[in-house]
Amino acid sequence: MASSTVLTPGFSFQLTEEQLAVQAAAREFANSELLPGVIERDELQKFPAEQIKKMGELGFMGMMVDPRYNGGGMDSISYVLAMEEISKIDASASVAMSVNNSLVCWGIEKYGTEEQKQKYLTRLATGEIIGAFCLSEPEAGSDATSQKTTAQDMGDYYLLNGTKNWITNGNSASVYIVIAQTYPEKGHKGINALIVEKGTPGFVVGKKENKLGIRGSDTHSLMFTDVKVPKENRIGEDGFGFKFAMSTLNGGRIGIAAQALGIASGAYELSLKYSKERKAFGKEISQHQAIQFKLAEMATNIDAARLLCLQAAYLKDQHADFTKASAMAKLFASKVAMEVTVEAVQIHGGYGYVKEYHVERLMRDAKITQIYEGTSEIQKIVISREILK
Repeated sequence: MASSTVLTPGFSFQLTEEQLAVQAAAREFANSELLPGVIERDELQKFPAEQIKKMGELGFMGMMVDPRYNGGGMDSISYVLAMEEISKIDASASVAMSVNNSLVCWGIEKYGTEEQKQKYLTRLATGEIIGAFCLSEPEAGSDATSQKTTAQDMGDYYLLNGTKNWITNGNSASVYIVIAQTYPEKGHKGINALIVEKGTPGFVVGKKENKLGIRGSDTHSLMFTDVKVPKENRIGEDGFGFKFAMSTLNGGRIGIAAQALGIASGAYELSLKYSKERKAFGKEISQHQAIQFKLAEMATNIDAARLLCLQAAYLKDQHADFTKASAMAKLFASKVAMEVTVEAVQIHGGYGYVKEYHVERLMRDAKITQIYEGTSEIQKIVISREILK
């Protein structure tokens, strides 16, 4: 029987001073800069451009990037802590942060050339520009091998044609990592990952999606028509694109798991506070066992989700295999986010159904964490493959 991945003896439940400082800075920023206007941004589907710029200045957009490339040089645990705090308040801001950190910066730093790092990573890490990761297509969501976007080899450049959809930072990004098929006869081994700059002739940003949740995040479809991409903008060897995408998404799951954790803990904190203020039948509702049991279950599941997130981050920092751990973290944390936010609305009663109490927005934001960067069903496939090896 295969042994389960567990926290190794080197793992400490005590956060370092540096990690606590990062957590505190993220919490302070979220409450002072993101909380004001968060309801209005959700209502108007307004991208938090100003706030994202400040996040970049504070080092939250390139947390794990080597300082040589203007990054924070922090560990994955610090990243999880910051993602949780930002997500408690504004999941639209945290998804931009997650994509930039986990997918774009990490992908270029891990697999890119020195020239690509100097040209793109140095600016992405500071939030001077932000990036987007373009894998999903109208007919290729969970089945990422079915890429219809093509990158035809024209000698010293690729000719890119196709459509991508559900792209986070779709209109706000300056740099896009696009996954496209070069050799259809080779299947997933013929896929490449290309860096495409906004404004390249033939590259058009399509309509913005009108979404249930994370409405401040700008999600767009993208169209490529005979877009010339220089060969030096390919990431990795010819045909490495699918492996690149899967490896990058593996780490991205930690970011989205932390986002789900933050949404859940944000809803829980609001519910705990409300339960001590709201009175029913002559006493605070926190004194009623029905509410106490809800809070107890919420707190327990959130702590369990946090431990799964920290385990995945720890294994990543140790350069150990974190495939199963990150899939488990995302599967469980997203489930907890959905359950906790629904209960948070219930605890708030009628007030939970109106915008000013925040929990209805958190409930809407929670759902996407079970879908993007690999649905819950895909996570179960990943986990089962790992445990059956």
